[in-house]
Amino acid sequence: MKQGAQGSAGTGVGVGVGVGPGEGRVPSQGRPADVERGRGVSAPTARGEHTHSEPPIPRPRAVVQRASVRGQILDALRTALVTGELSPGVVYSAPALGERFGVSATPVREAMQQLAQEGAVEVVPNRGFRVVERGARELAELAEVRALIEVPVMLRLARTVPAERWAELRPLAEATVRAASTGCRATYAEADRTFHRAVLALCGNEQLVQIADDLHRRAQWPLEAPARPSGRGHADLLADAAEHAALLDALIAGDVDVVRVLVGEHFAGSR
Repeated sequence: MKQGAQGSAGTGVGVGVGVGPGEGRVPSQGRPADVERGRGVSAPTARGEHTHSEPPIPRPRAVVQRASVRGQILDALRTALVTGELSPGVVYSAPALGERFGVSATPVREAMQQLAQEGAVEVVPNRGFRVVERGARELAELAEVRALIEVPVMLRLARTVPAERWAELRPLAEATVRAASTGCRATYAEADRTFHRAVLALCGNEQLVQIADDLHRRAQWPLEAPARPSGRGHADLLADAAEHAALLDALIAGDVDVVRVLVGEHFAGSR
């Protein structure tokens, strides 16, 4: 992806502003007709119907649309990070990226802010967002932290989860093999995280699953330019996917010793 100028904001996507409860009401001009006739104004019914002096509040449909666009752009940017379309060290402006995606700069900027919170990019005042440059040391550190979280959980699950529950994950393990065979890093990255999330989800700890998934996502971002040639290629993806299948076989068999060896090798290969 080429860095664009900071000029126009692209074709743009219309974004409305929703009105929430209690907002946007306009006071009545004068008194209602019932007051003029001296009968007073009846109170709202128990079911909450609007009175004549209280117009209905529109639903914030445009807010949902805006969130949907932002989510789609965020997914597209994450894919571009994994594939290397967004190059480490390069600054990208929200208007230029908006032109590429056919949207206004606003959802791009909001998505980039989310990526900045995740550590994928950093804000460059008056210019845009720079993709963070990462070296092999950071990748090794991420793999170490992931191992500290995931390995003990997998070993505990290997002792407690019945074989039929592990067998239900077979389609996800096979999906990683198919994704690896395409050679597309973005396709494999999604299948890889899906498999790991499904395994960890069996522990019933949503906080742990979210933290592990965030670390996993960060580990999939590309390395800085000098380290990129030693990155994971097609053969590495196939080997990684094969480890998923072997791990699942050991889990179904209840062989904790084999599981311990396989998960150790799996995270060592991620460094």
